[in-house]
Amino acid sequence: MTVGHVPGRTAERPSERARTPAPPPSRGLLSRTVADALAGGPPGTFVRSPDLFAAVVSADPFGDDLQLALHMCHELHYRGFAGVDADWEWDAGLLRLRGEMESVFLDALRRETVPGTDVEAALEDLLVEPVDGEGVSHHLRDAGERWQLLEHAALRAVYHLKEADPHAFVVPRLRGRAKTALVAVENDEFGGGRPEMIHQDLYAGLLDDLGLDPSYGAYVDAAPAAMLATVNMMSLFGLRRSLRGAMVGHFAAAEITTAPSARRMVAALERLGGGPRARLFYTEHVEADAVHEQVLRHDVIGGLLADEPELAADVVFGVRATVLLEDRLGDHLLESWRSGRSALRRPVTEGR
Repeated sequence: MTVGHVPGRTAERPSERARTPAPPPSRGLLSRTVADALAGGPPGTFVRSPDLFAAVVSADPFGDDLQLALHMCHELHYRGFAGVDADWEWDAGLLRLRGEMESVFLDALRRETVPGTDVEAALEDLLVEPVDGEGVSHHLRDAGERWQLLEHAALRAVYHLKEADPHAFVVPRLRGRAKTALVAVENDEFGGGRPEMIHQDLYAGLLDDLGLDPSYGAYVDAAPAAMLATVNMMSLFGLRRSLRGAMVGHFAAAEITTAPSARRMVAALERLGGGPRARLFYTEHVEADAVHEQVLRHDVIGGLLADEPELAADVVFGVRATVLLEDRLGDHLLESWRSGRSALRRPVTEGR
C-alpha cells in the first residue's frame, strides 16, 4: 500500500507521543512492591519482604495485581518510566521477582490450553469463525455505540502503541529462512522504510482522530487485567529464548486473525464516525496481514520447524495461548457493554 502524507499530522504530535509515561497506580501488593522499588532508590536497593514469594504463588495469575506488576517489569525493556533509572531493567532482585510472576502466569496459560504438536491443525482452527459472529469487531460493526468504540480504541492502545516491538525480541533467536521471513514482516510493521507508516504511529493517528490521547502508556491505568495479560504474554514469549517457538506461534495467530477483524473495524468506524486516520490503521492491516499470514505460515513457522522440529508443541502453545487470552478479553468487553457498563477501570472521553 503506497501512502504519502497522512492528513492531520501536526509538528507537535510526535513529541507528545514520544514522552516517557509515568508509572501507573498500583493495584495490590505485587504491583505496589514494584512501584515502590522503582521510586524508592537506585538499582540494587530492592529488598524482598518475607511474605512476597507467598503473595506471588497465591496471586490470581490473570488478575489485576500480578498482571500490572508484570507489565511494569516488562516495560523496563521497552521505554521505561519517567523518573526511573534505566538500569532497573537488569536489577537482579527485580528480575527474580519478575521470573517468579512469569512462572505463575506461564503455568496458568499451560493449564488453560490444550497441548498438541499438530501446527497445521492449530492454525486451521483460527480460520473458523463462530457461527453467531458475536465477537467484539462484529458487535462494533453491527450494534456498537461510539462510547464502546472509544473504549476499544483506548484499550488496544496498550499494545498497538508498541506494535511489533515484542516480536522483535525473537529475531536473534531464529536463523535462516525463519529469520529472513520474520524480519520482512517486521519491516512492514515498522513502515517499510517510511516513518509515517509505522503501525504504532498509525494507531496514534487513530487515537487522535477519535479525540483520544495518542501518547504512549496513556491508558495503561484504565486497562483491565485481561488486556494487560495479552501484552504480557507477548513480552514473556519474546524475552525468553526457550519460548521462541511460542512467540512464532503467537505472531502467526495474531496475523492470521487480524485481516477479517480489521475489515469489520473499518465498517464500524465508518458507521460510528471515525475519520480517515482512524480508518487508515485498519485498512493498512487488511492488506498487510493477508500477506503476512502466508509468510508466517510457510516461511517463518516452516523455516523454524525445518530447523527445530522439536518446537512444534511450543508453536501450538503460542497459537492457543493467544486465542485463550483474546477470548478472555473479548468476553470481558462484551459482558461489560451488554450490561451497560464500562469495560475499563476508568472512563475515557473524547477531547482527552
